[in-house]
Amino acid sequence: MSQATTTTGDPMSVPPPKDGLIRRLLQLYVGLALYGASSALLVRAGLGLEPWNVLHQGLAELTGLSIGAVSILVGAGVLLLWIPLRQRPGLGTVSNVFVVGLAMDGTLALVPEAHGLTAGAPLLAAGIVLNGAATGLYIAARFGPGPRDGLMTGLHRRTGRSIRLMRTAVEAAVVVTGVALGGTVGVGTLLYAVSIGPLAQLFLRVFAVPTASVGSTVVATGSPRRAILRP
Repeated sequence: MSQATTTTGDPMSVPPPKDGLIRRLLQLYVGLALYGASSALLVRAGLGLEPWNVLHQGLAELTGLSIGAVSILVGAGVLLLWIPLRQRPGLGTVSNVFVVGLAMDGTLALVPEAHGLTAGAPLLAAGIVLNGAATGLYIAARFGPGPRDGLMTGLHRRTGRSIRLMRTAVEAAVVVTGVALGGTVGVGTLLYAVSIGPLAQLFLRVFAVPTASVGSTVVATGSPRRAILRP
């Protein structure tokens, strides 16, 4: 997925207390699994995918591999690009590569394809909302960015260009390539683009892990002002 965040100027930039490790691990893996499941719902809706899955679907059509397997391979490939960008992966980064793809294939095996707008629209809505919740869960766990988002932040640091510009350029290239290979773009792609940011910010506040303020025993909570979304 893309997929995975950087935060600045907020309490979540403070390291979380060690006694919250179990909760954070649970959030990480539940969030990643739900992200894969939500992406599968968007596939089954048939009304358009999020940018990276347009590419994954196109590559799956080309290679005959499952879309989840392609997601894992692409994630691993993108992670290799971190080396020249001097990015450091975390537990969440490596877990992202595998968990999202496996959860996606597992959900696709259980959920049948929707036929028509009447069946597809509810799956699309559920997929987008679930994706926002999953994003809030795994980002708030703070175990490192997803491979695709780390690529964007790395390009930002190396080029000096804005994160917004880097994300737009990378995802535009991903979508164009995916469409050329047979990936699905539609109204779902547009709805995802305009709604995932607000949904993720909402769920980031809901799932924020409490952090101990520096020099104080007071526990603070907060959500990042700016999050790069997609595992």
